[in-house]
Amino acid sequence: MIGKPSRNEEEYFAQREAALRRELSGRAAKLSEAEERKLHYMKCPKCGADLEIEMLKGIEVDRCKECQGVWFDANEVEALTKAGEGTAASLFRSLIRSVS
Repeated sequence: MIGKPSRNEEEYFAQREAALRRELSGRAAKLSEAEERKLHYMKCPKCGADLEIEMLKGIEVDRCKECQGVWFDANEVEALTKAGEGTAASLFRSLIRSVS
């Protein structure tokens, strides 16, 4: 016949169960963060439509075909500013022409 578990056994299993729940909760949070990123990857921040990559004057930009928004990544803006004033102005003129 098996006797009633001791208080130490009950504490051990309660602590173990709590640790497992924390671990599973942490895994679920990491998974949901990754899935959230996938849902927003290459989506327009304004309207939510898919973004397409276009090359304009040697600079890659993300453009929304729905709302015509143009989005730059950090390195793309740096490349634009390093290219100089004339390139920036001609880039924006070509953007305006392609939207019209």
